[in-house]
Amino acid sequence: MTAVAVLGLGAMGLPTATRLAGEFTVSAFDVSAARRELAAAAGVRPAGDPAAAVTAGGIVLLAVRDEAQVRQALFGTDGAAAALGEGGLVVLTSTIGPDAARTLAAELAGSGIALVDAPVSGGPARAGAGDLLIVVGAAAEPLARARPVLDRLASTLAVVGERPGDGQAMKTVNQLLAGVHIAAAAEAVALARAFGLDAETVVATLSAGAAGSFMLADRGPRMAQAYGEHADEVEVRSRLDIFVKDMGIVTDAGRAARVPLPLAAAAQQLYLLGHTAGMDARDDSSVVTLLSPPGSAPTDPTEG
Repeated sequence: MTAVAVLGLGAMGLPTATRLAGEFTVSAFDVSAARRELAAAAGVRPAGDPAAAVTAGGIVLLAVRDEAQVRQALFGTDGAAAALGEGGLVVLTSTIGPDAARTLAAELAGSGIALVDAPVSGGPARAGAGDLLIVVGAAAEPLARARPVLDRLASTLAVVGERPGDGQAMKTVNQLLAGVHIAAAAEAVALARAFGLDAETVVATLSAGAAGSFMLADRGPRMAQAYGEHADEVEVRSRLDIFVKDMGIVTDAGRAARVPLPLAAAAQQLYLLGHTAGMDARDDSSVVTLLSPPGSAPTDPTEG
């Protein structure tokens, strides 16, 4: 079977590696020994460093948080790129922005390594079920080689361009909408709470109508939980600092293209407030507590 090395076993990387195991020979590395143990229990061969996970001339799938981690995994001490060598293929599922992906592709090409730019969207549960949206920018030959891996992970695979960076551009547009939708859902839930409405009922009702969105249906229940007895047990499915990073990519791209993005800029401020409040490692749905703290008494804005 095709050998695939998954680098990064976080919220997306672990279900990705698990999904690929069985269909492919999968090895993986993460800085966390606990995450490597979870991968091993799912049939993935754990490795002690990125280079040890790689088969020369094989496929490396990157599922790390940002550009700095991408570069560390590939070019740091015991990095994967040197072990991969000429003829190797890197599948970039992380969101790092178009310019960073193009620079990375050029650097890898100098060592005879091709890059398939394939950022993903959908969250951990959909990664484990092979139900992701994957947007791809890649030339025909490396894409053909990567397609069996991508098809195993995606229910929708959209080839949006022939160059690395094209996939990142589409993901940037995706994150603009996703980030604004989460912020809008948080405002809606906070206002409903001020009216004295039950947050769970609000989320369920709105999700069934024209105001519904994937983000409201997905994050809304966790926003409601933030006001319940189990507020401290909200599951972290997507860390808040991911949207601190991604909305930074969005607003930087808008500035470079001279496209005004007022809603994206406003949403970015909410995530930055969460970062300032020390909420980076919490679920991104927790931004609702910045607008209506759990301990505060609801006040009906229609009165007085």
